[in-house]
Amino acid sequence: MSAVRTHWASPGCLHSPRFSTRSVKIAVCVKFPATIKTLLLKQSFALTRLLNPPHSLSMSFSNSSCMDGSYAEIVVVRHGETEWNADGRIQGHLDVELNEAGKQQAALVADRLSKEPKISAVYSSDLKRALVTAETIAAKCGGLEVITDPDLRERNLGELQGLVFREAAKLSPKAHKAFLSHRTDQDIPGGGESLGHLFQRCTSSLQRIGNKHKGERVVVVSHGGVIRSLYKRACPNGKSGGKVLNTSVNIFHLCDEEWTIKSWGDVSHLQQTGYLESGFGGDKTSG
Repeated sequence: MSAVRTHWASPGCLHSPRFSTRSVKIAVCVKFPATIKTLLLKQSFALTRLLNPPHSLSMSFSNSSCMDGSYAEIVVVRHGETEWNADGRIQGHLDVELNEAGKQQAALVADRLSKEPKISAVYSSDLKRALVTAETIAAKCGGLEVITDPDLRERNLGELQGLVFREAAKLSPKAHKAFLSHRTDQDIPGGGESLGHLFQRCTSSLQRIGNKHKGERVVVVSHGGVIRSLYKRACPNGKSGGKVLNTSVNIFHLCDEEWTIKSWGDVSHLQQTGYLESGFGGDKTSG
């Protein structure tokens, strides 16, 4: 397990002024009228930094047009760590269990969410690594029942599933090449999905959840590839959201068809346990 260095990814829809120490880089994805954008960003950034120490700082901006309770606040959490994450092995649709670190991470994010505003429902991918993480959260947040949705599954990576990533190019060169392609219609040999298909199924799932839970706060537990697709839906013209860490907290506001990211990549709850910075899983090329 690496030493703890809390990290937030940098959404690219609109960037605030940045500051950095050895451990923090902050940027925000917001939509404000141009006439007040700069003033609001400067004032909010300064106030947030004053009230929060750098190790716990996260984005806290949201779309002002949806502040009347007509939006759903969806807390999207990546599953806890698995041995395959640690080994750099490709999971996809294969049903891999949490390791001990992953179980600790799930307990910590559950404890955190139980102390925040009330959770109305918990949704999850039906794969064990996500489902066990979700069940841990649901038990801590009032004993809720987890609602599973296969559309929240990780991308099916076909022939690559089960391979160690660093060996994939040699063992399955066509699938590896398809995997690295930026084409959204590129399927992966062996029954793997295209990025476009992944995007359609997981964003449709989150939209259904948002429509059902307006005025409520819900949790969705899913996977790195799915969460990057959700980020792309909210910030279609933004830069990459970066690595999606195990049990990172990413908060979306859904106001009808309009999506806004309120918080991204927050792992402040993992200060005592740490998180996996290396190994395959959660980065821009993984599933």
